[in-house]
Amino acid sequence: MTPATQIIVIDGPAGAGKSSVAKAVAHALGFAFLDTGAMYRAATWRALHHGLDLGDTAALIASTRAMNLALEERAEGLRVVVDGEDITDAIRTPEVTRAIFRLDQIAGVRELLVAMQREIGAKRPTVAEGRDMGSVVFPEAKCKIFLDADLSERSRRRAAQLREKGIPVDEAALAAEIHERDEQGRNREHAPLVQAADAIRIDTTGREFEEIVDEIVARAREVL
Repeated sequence: MTPATQIIVIDGPAGAGKSSVAKAVAHALGFAFLDTGAMYRAATWRALHHGLDLGDTAALIASTRAMNLALEERAEGLRVVVDGEDITDAIRTPEVTRAIFRLDQIAGVRELLVAMQREIGAKRPTVAEGRDMGSVVFPEAKCKIFLDADLSERSRRRAAQLREKGIPVDEAALAAEIHERDEQGRNREHAPLVQAADAIRIDTTGREFEEIVDEIVARAREVL
């Protein structure tokens, strides 16, 4: 059995519920959870932390290559550790969110992180969420899901997440930011956000979380 037959990929735009759904699916199946968005956030945080020029492609690639990244599954959830520092909360700040596109459009950065993702996925059965899991990172995966929701729903969810962390939110500005990220993701030259031809699209707008998780778990059990 190849590693790809033990991988579930969940792609989709920002705020579609990928992370929370992927975590629940992984828990239900006893799989590892791979948050690839956290990896791009970690690389972005490191660049900002070191005061790098976000227009300097070579410096951003070098920073990503030098990054000592660990995704640690603990009782309290996934922790993101970079160069020995736990940055789980720091990578979710608006500053990092606004700057991610500067790195995820760079082919050299993507190549480094994709290699890490494939290495992680080869070690054990995994639920991987992101934006190019089914189209680029794990194209041979047998279970591919594309989660989507309308913009207002995605904005509402993201606003609630930020408020839970004590971060003030301007919902109109947040909606505009999410729309911009959608456009950047779909139009970037390298590994754009697309639904893989063999992926099942699930619109999460107005649907119960548990219902979506159950649907994906049932699909995974059918094909894996």
